[in-house]
Amino acid sequence: MNPLLSRLQPYPFERLRALTAGIPPPAASPIRLSIGEPQHPTPDFVRAALVAHLDGLATYPATAGLEELRAVMAAWFRTRYSLTRIDPAREVLPVNGTREALFAFAQAVVDRSRPTPLVVCPNPFYQIYEGAALLAGAEPAFLNQTASNGFRLELDSLKDDDWRRTQLVYLCTPGNPTGHVVDLQTWRELFERADRYGFVIASDECYSEIFPDEASPPLGGLDAARRLGRDGFERLVVFTSLSKRSNAPGLRSGGVAGDARLLERFLLYRTYHGCAMSPAVQHASIAAWRDEAHVRENRAQYRAKFGAVVRLLEPVLETRLPEAGFYLWAGVPDRDDAAFARDLFAAMHVSVLPGRYLARDAHGLNPGSGYVRIALVPGIDECVEAARRIVEFCG
Repeated sequence: MNPLLSRLQPYPFERLRALTAGIPPPAASPIRLSIGEPQHPTPDFVRAALVAHLDGLATYPATAGLEELRAVMAAWFRTRYSLTRIDPAREVLPVNGTREALFAFAQAVVDRSRPTPLVVCPNPFYQIYEGAALLAGAEPAFLNQTASNGFRLELDSLKDDDWRRTQLVYLCTPGNPTGHVVDLQTWRELFERADRYGFVIASDECYSEIFPDEASPPLGGLDAARRLGRDGFERLVVFTSLSKRSNAPGLRSGGVAGDARLLERFLLYRTYHGCAMSPAVQHASIAAWRDEAHVRENRAQYRAKFGAVVRLLEPVLETRLPEAGFYLWAGVPDRDDAAFARDLFAAMHVSVLPGRYLARDAHGLNPGSGYVRIALVPGIDECVEAARRIVEFCG
């Protein structure tokens, strides 16, 4: 077996199951706010498009996807990020959700023949970044995001030698779990470092379409590149998904866009990797990417939940509205975050995720310690009931 598999750490939800194993929960109905699984209904027209194209199961799909799908996705990227141009044939690819693509991208990018390659990740982070780095033969390095720095990336915490060994930088914007959006100045500094040291940027933007103000969608990597005169998206690939945007996590459909040179090599890797998207899923995806009404309605539901829940939790937890996304990154004052999650489950049958499970010790601290991640993915009544129970537990 691949010896690198032994370096993978247990997934956060495995650790949470172990934390609460054997604890008899109270009789109250369970409310799970631990996993970021959208629970709003998948739009009927997306389901209908899937069913209407089941005949496509009789054919092998092309790894590059249908021309129509790439064209629709390119049109979405152009409109969403005010791009003057993006080539659907060379700068856009459909993928089976961001998780699969984010992992595969490191395998295609990292040159393990070079000494001690580094893959840089935000901290706290989505654990796929770390696993992808390790199985690509690289070492992960972390950029802490803390309340003291506004959850910005501490780029200067890595030394010049670290940046010289860096081959890939993962971003998550809007951030999971912090909700922080990478600003234009940070993008400028990242692009300058990418040009100087020769690394590639993979920007995970799967939460980009959940934001509080319809007039102010969050900045994305393609938009930042355009504003900074990088119309060829050099050294940048962004990853996005229909899972959160269209409440279709089971569809396993997303897209990547950016540097045509990188995507050409990534497509070669994917051809051998065997990850072509089902034709029926491609047609359902076309329907989803073409429609924005259901996305606006989705945002309205999250706005209502945040408005109700934050007001209830503010007196007992250190919490704030995120810039985007559907997580509350809530501080638990004077408490151990794992003990808080365990005891909350035992007392109230509400599941949240300890922050330390989403982070690693780096630069003298674990930036997830003392926090819990609360995913406001159930309906508003269930979210409000969970908040009421948390208030009672903290009381």
